Amino acid sequence: MKFKITTLIENNPDDNLKLYNEHGLSLYLEINDIRILFDTGQSGDFVKNAELLNIDLLNLDYVFLSHGHYDHSGGFRAFVDKVKVSYKLIIGKKFFNSKYKCAEGRSYKYNGNSFDEKFVNENNISIKYIEEDMFNINKEIMVFSNFRRSNEFELINKKFKVKQKEGYCQDDFSDEIVLGVKTDKGFVIIVGCSHIGIVNILDTIMERTNMQIYGVVGGTHLVEADEARLNATLSFFKEKNIQVLGLSHCTGEKAIEEIGHQFGKKFIYNNTGNVISLNV
Repeated sequence: MKFKITTLIENNPDDNLKLYNEHGLSLYLEINDIRILFDTGQSGDFVKNAELLNIDLLNLDYVFLSHGHYDHSGGFRAFVDKVKVSYKLIIGKKFFNSKYKCAEGRSYKYNGNSFDEKFVNENNISIKYIEEDMFNINKEIMVFSNFRRSNEFELINKKFKVKQKEGYCQDDFSDEIVLGVKTDKGFVIIVGCSHIGIVNILDTIMERTNMQIYGVVGGTHLVEADEARLNATLSFFKEKNIQVLGLSHCTGEKAIEEIGHQFGKKFIYNNTGNVISLNV
């Protein structure tokens, strides 16, 4: 299988300081003949980086948006305005929930998408809402949602809210979707932020598919993990013998440092411009 992951934008700068970076995530996936854009960062600068990296965004088959937070979907409007191409948009069933973040003094700051369903329809974009637990794109590529909570150490941060008619309620991130690529060595899982918990996500996928997890690429939201949660998560990675950990974004500096220390060559610091080529 030909499987290549290029990080178009991420919080941290590229090694040569020639690309744009920002708090956000966007990945370009080449899986045999399928081309996928996974998340769009917050500003649309990932499009400029794609040009600098000689990546042609005109050949996309799918655009996946992992959840409705600005740092993963904010660049989509700019992308649509700049790149006129036919593809299928894949999002979770509650992607257009009105998302907010609780700030100091009980104020609420908008934290969601830069566009709505009307914008998608006006631009004649084909859309698939993921309601199923598992949805097959093809024999190798799957989408997962509706993750089961299997532990007590991964708690959803209470500062994330959804605005409803009666007020603000806790965001349960039921819009979050994850991409899985089936290989001879097991699943490679592509995640956006893992708000529901990376262990919950991986546990659910293994339970549903009865397959080993070979690699994880993306954000794990360990930036807010205390020592107990971090230790439990890394123990899980070891117990499940995960061989590739291409992590960054919301994983956080402390967790990145500890994962690098404990996992050595299995860990890949997936900053802006990084390329992961998997021999699977």
